[in-house]
Amino acid sequence: MVKRFSNTLNPQKLILLTLFGLLLGTHYGSSAAMIGANTARTVNLSNTFKPFNLAAPSVASVFKADHLNDSLNREVIILSNQVAYNLDGPKSAMIKHRRPLPGILKFEILDAVTLKSVFSGKLGKAQQVTDWDLENWYSPAGFTAFHQPGIYKIQLTVQGKKYQSYDFKIEDKAIGKIGIPAMVNFFNHQRANSEEELAADKQVRLFGSEQTVDLRGGWCDASGDISKYFSHLAYTNYMLPQQIPIVDWSMINTVEQVPELLDEVKIKDKLQDEALYGADYIMRSLSPEGYFYMTVFSYFDKDPNARRVVGLLADSKTTSDYQCAYREGGGMAIAALARISRWNKNGVFSSAQYLAAAERAFAHLQKFSTVYADDGKDNIIDDYCALMAASELWIATGKAEYREQARKRALNLKNRLSPEGYFIANDAGRPFWHAADAGLPVIALARYLDIEKDEVQRKMALQVIKTSLDYNLKVTHHVINPFGYARQHFLYRGKIKEGFFIPHENESGWWWQGEDARLGSLAAAALIGGRLVYPEKREFGVKRELAVYASNLVSWILGNNPYNMCMLYGYGKNNVPYMRSMYGHGSGKGGISNGITGKDGKGDGSGIDFKVEDHGNEWRWSEQWIPHTSWFLQAVTAMSVNPKVSSNSKASVNSKQ
Repeated sequence: MVKRFSNTLNPQKLILLTLFGLLLGTHYGSSAAMIGANTARTVNLSNTFKPFNLAAPSVASVFKADHLNDSLNREVIILSNQVAYNLDGPKSAMIKHRRPLPGILKFEILDAVTLKSVFSGKLGKAQQVTDWDLENWYSPAGFTAFHQPGIYKIQLTVQGKKYQSYDFKIEDKAIGKIGIPAMVNFFNHQRANSEEELAADKQVRLFGSEQTVDLRGGWCDASGDISKYFSHLAYTNYMLPQQIPIVDWSMINTVEQVPELLDEVKIKDKLQDEALYGADYIMRSLSPEGYFYMTVFSYFDKDPNARRVVGLLADSKTTSDYQCAYREGGGMAIAALARISRWNKNGVFSSAQYLAAAERAFAHLQKFSTVYADDGKDNIIDDYCALMAASELWIATGKAEYREQARKRALNLKNRLSPEGYFIANDAGRPFWHAADAGLPVIALARYLDIEKDEVQRKMALQVIKTSLDYNLKVTHHVINPFGYARQHFLYRGKIKEGFFIPHENESGWWWQGEDARLGSLAAAALIGGRLVYPEKREFGVKRELAVYASNLVSWILGNNPYNMCMLYGYGKNNVPYMRSMYGHGSGKGGISNGITGKDGKGDGSGIDFKVEDHGNEWRWSEQWIPHTSWFLQAVTAMSVNPKVSSNSKASVNSKQ
């Protein structure tokens, strides 16, 4: 996601655009079928592209978006997850108030239909987060003990005045049943399959060359950016996010981890098709030489023929450095292809072609990854991405060469642990912090443990996971933190600091935004890693502290945050304004927005901020980005797994094989 122009619509314009779009929707819904050479079958890339039907909000929600922050003007606000709580998981809400509340107050859970009280509890101790502001107090309302399915709201009476939360659902695996279909439909909406994109990408030019390649397919990066990325921010060396390849790997993971739930909500076939669609794009992105093309960049130009395959620097400066290193999307691309090859299902390409391509790309990157890396050497991102690639190839082939490479990368991660428990990104003591993939080292180690049987190797990897999770809990609760927001260490002006949000002054020179992907990745890591090192027969199959940690992060995204904002677009009560893009693209129902940041203007990321209008910079908070949704998919999947059948849980049980 790169710097862009303002593209947020006011409500009146959006109503007109929506009505106009409904009239023209059938025109945009048709595109030419794609025919692949040497294919197993032919797939129509455009047959599900319905930009207005899927993306445009209702008129009612448009007016609602114009008054997003009305609730923030009240003396007392009940903040909650605005979508759903899992029946047997941790459940909490937060009372936000501007002055201390009188005495010991009780809150009630009301049936949203009958308004009858069905549960009551005492508010927790009021606290201030002094790093954010000195104006607001927060009092937690915990109701984990309530286990009755239904639709509810929270009510609090203060000096005779009643305050209520928005409605929410409680049901077994409710977040997965609602969230997973929403996200699958979002990714379907994000397909880069308009007529303009398909025609241009069939013969898109390489930067600085007349050579063209066929890069049809894939997903648009964001609600305001129709470019397609394996990764970006490569010039920073340490901030690169995993983009299209990790989206595909996440889909594959969900299909394998929760098949019964997918069948129950009738989304399994659609998710499988979406994952195969993603794998086909990764296949097209593999060059004859063996590297992956990193970016198809639009330049934010309405002319689709302006698109180029590029490497990307700051301020949208482009280069011919478009070859992916492990950390630049190459590792996760290999992992996705290797993993999906085990399905024995064909997309445009066959399962055998997926595996052969993964092996060819791995062999190439073993020789050239550091050549493609901007600083010419591996860092932690290469380690966890290459670990994922080697592990998936080991699982898919059983070959010893992949086993040895996986063990090497796992050892590298172990050697990068600091005494405090956070990872070191490089060889010079820089703490590893990441706006998107903070949980990926643990996820990669957990996937490695799905195949590793050697007791010594397992013990080492399990200790790394335990140390990392212990650190996450410790740093999060090192200060008053009523929401349980995940904190971190980072390097700022030569000194190691800790805080809630990533520093705005960083190696990129300009890039910072909301961190919902980071929260999703850490929630997933807490549950997947926790089942290996802290397994318990309780909610989510982990010890209570990790279950609460993960639930807090998911609920923050779904509305239990100081801005009373649900970041899952089209769900909950308060959403960000609609953001439009080119070729009928824009905000999609079921997508996750960037989210909350440190205070604008604070280089160290201190304070707190969220804006829906900021002279073109509101994208930092309100724009949808596919890594956010990808990581939220992983987190919700981890919440929806029955721990007794989780492959990662089995790895823990069999740790002495």
